Amino acid sequence: MSADDTRGELPVRSEEDIVASRQKVRALAQQLKFSLVDQTKMITAASELSRNTLVHGGGGRMRWEIVEDGIRRGLRLHFEDTGPGIPDHGLALTDGWTSGSGMGLGLPGSKRLVHEFELRSAPGEGTCVSITRWK
Repeated sequence: MSADDTRGELPVRSEEDIVASRQKVRALAQQLKFSLVDQTKMITAASELSRNTLVHGGGGRMRWEIVEDGIRRGLRLHFEDTGPGIPDHGLALTDGWTSGSGMGLGLPGSKRLVHEFELRSAPGEGTCVSITRWK
């Protein structure tokens, strides 16, 4: 794997971009030799967070990077927007709560599918959700 293959970014501004982000995450997870179950977890989380970036954040980007920690390798994704932000992180991470018409599973569901989850957001400053899954 060359250095150019270890990081990159994709726009998240349309439904087609959500599909492209899922396809990229699938390819990266396969490249890292994630099990089928782990691939599915990461792709599902990426799909949910891409949709949140588009619907709630007004669009943004997904940055990705292959990460290493000793002998472990993993995939870290960052979903960033400049939307309205999230005023109450605890509420946003509560199962069933939604700021729109969704089912309220995006953030808490995504958090359960990965090993590391970080939410950075403030009203008027946009949102960045970073997730990591280790092989």
